[in-house]
Amino acid sequence: MAHVVVLGAGLGGTLQAYELKENLGKDDRLTVISDKPYFQFTPSNPWAGVGWRKKEDITIDLAPVMARRGIEFLCDGARRLHPGENRIELHSGRSVEYDYLVIATGPELAFDEIEGFGPGQYTHSVCQVEHATVSGERWEAFCADPGPIVVGAVQGASCFGPAYEYVMILDTDLRRRKIRNQVPITFVTSEPYVGHLGLGGVGDTKGMLESIMRDRDIQWVTNARVDRFTADAVHFTEFDEEGQEKKAHELPFKYSMMLPAFRGIPALRDIEGLVNPRGFVITDEFQRNPTYPNIFAIGVCIAIAPPKPTPVPTGVPKTGFMIESMVTATAHNIPRLIRGQDPVEEPTWNALCLADFGDRGAAFLAMPQNPPRNVNWSSEGRWVHWGKLAFEWYFMRKIRNGVSEPFYEKFIMNRLKISKLKEAKNG
Repeated sequence: MAHVVVLGAGLGGTLQAYELKENLGKDDRLTVISDKPYFQFTPSNPWAGVGWRKKEDITIDLAPVMARRGIEFLCDGARRLHPGENRIELHSGRSVEYDYLVIATGPELAFDEIEGFGPGQYTHSVCQVEHATVSGERWEAFCADPGPIVVGAVQGASCFGPAYEYVMILDTDLRRRKIRNQVPITFVTSEPYVGHLGLGGVGDTKGMLESIMRDRDIQWVTNARVDRFTADAVHFTEFDEEGQEKKAHELPFKYSMMLPAFRGIPALRDIEGLVNPRGFVITDEFQRNPTYPNIFAIGVCIAIAPPKPTPVPTGVPKTGFMIESMVTATAHNIPRLIRGQDPVEEPTWNALCLADFGDRGAAFLAMPQNPPRNVNWSSEGRWVHWGKLAFEWYFMRKIRNGVSEPFYEKFIMNRLKISKLKEAKNG
């Protein structure tokens, strides 16, 4: 009998538990540890950031769901991982021993790396449902007394999609309220160009997103390194393509949301052989750590090097489709190890994003994530908005019912079928 522990219960960790439960033996134990009692559907946070969703709309109490699946659930935070002892020390003082561990913690948000940054300081956040809920509440006060807005992503950020979503959703909401004319909006990003997304662009995301921003009267600054935030302004330095300082900016705002850089959680940091200097877990082609072969890692917590250096540092996103493939590979590799076999399943690391803009949206598909690619596609339209709504409904139902059926693969296959039918029709 083996005891498998999943540390973290976000999108990756929860699906990991469901798929492992289907593949482990009847005598194997499965435990999920999370510092929150609920699953939160993070892709809906930009909607919560304007009050279009409430916390209860996009969270699910995990204890009863896990119990129905025969999975032990512990709501407790990890104080320290002791990989040499196969043990997790928890904040409650309890320790949990494991035979195999899957790290799915997500990241720690590095707001403290920039002065005045983040919730409780001078900017808002949609990274967590708690942050987004507060942002939504304060959005109402802003709309009663509007002014300039700054949205974007700071140096080292790796998840750019929600920044584009949020700035467009703010624009849509302001237009519905008929006060958009009172609100100058600027998008400030560490990306070398609009639509880079940490991926070197996908299809024509550069031209597409620049065009959308022009249509919506959103100004932008790229290659930006944020130096500090004050109560009413962001202070940043713009760099040229060669990485040389180009211009210092002091941009006023009355409302701001910028995505932070990520790093590994404190419980994992500085464990030699397990993590890189930023605390992200090192994995091989099977999602397994080379130093501790009974430890796997999935999702945002893993280390992925950027494909190319940029004038201002940017990270690499880990989208849901990529995470889903990591989950499936790990769910098959751990049972093989328990049976004394070698791991063979490798994740695909493809990237799919549906970015909702409140009324329309943009989508991109990169297969594989880093160029050169077999599929390098982007599109925009109202269908993306409706697709994101369907995506939310499907995933919440999937988590609530304990279903491990992959969403992204089905979506992509259906989309490619539609594209082929259109090509055939058009001759």
